[in-house]
Amino acid sequence: MTLSGKVAAITGAARGIGRACAERFLQDGVKVVISDVDGEALAKTASELGRPNELRAVVADVARRADVDHLVASAAREFGRLDIMVNNAGVARNRDFLEISEQEFDEIIGINLKGAFFGVQAAARQMIAQGGGGVIINMSSVNALLAIPSLATYAMSKGGMKQLTSVAAVALAPHGIRVVAVGPGTILTEMVASAIFSSEDARRSVLSRTPARRCGERSEVASVVAFLASEDASYITGQTIYPDGGRLVLNYTVPVNEQG
Repeated sequence: MTLSGKVAAITGAARGIGRACAERFLQDGVKVVISDVDGEALAKTASELGRPNELRAVVADVARRADVDHLVASAAREFGRLDIMVNNAGVARNRDFLEISEQEFDEIIGINLKGAFFGVQAAARQMIAQGGGGVIINMSSVNALLAIPSLATYAMSKGGMKQLTSVAAVALAPHGIRVVAVGPGTILTEMVASAIFSSEDARRSVLSRTPARRCGERSEVASVVAFLASEDASYITGQTIYPDGGRLVLNYTVPVNEQG
């Protein structure tokens, strides 16, 4: 896969999958602009990643259109163009379905879905302005297809992400822009630890529905992102790829040992 010389912007990149994507792109010779709403964590990540000539950090709240526009403009200003946009920022809240507040609903949808929509628009406008072409990658989830009541707002946002990816792919195809999504299963991130692995029973429940009998690593998702961003995926658009350890195709549970 040839990505060297490309320019990418990644939201929600201070930690987790977003950071792993930044690490992978830097290894592949991509110039990267990382962003996050947590400025302190973002600065720490930028310092740890190094690469001052190939990396920039921009604080952004993706639920605010102006922030997303600023992120994309910063990438174009710093590195001359934008070739890859990764709309990764996302949050999840483990909550009883009947206890979800209007404020919480607006927060989750605002970050996960509205933020991605703003990212698609801003990136596409920049890509068209520079002559067309480019790849927009949305971070979805197996929860776009699964129904887990305690993650209702997250699931609804990711279900919307699936359609955002599809309609954007059709709308932007005339400009040579591909729009795809990645829908991870249970990946070992801070969000999983706080929102999903809330107890040992919860951990065992997740693993009992994962044929691979383990959680995924952040780098395994980043590898899929790198593939989709490359010319090796040049005929893929409008699709969501699910690196999930077999979660979606399983219709029974598997035994889990204590080391699973």
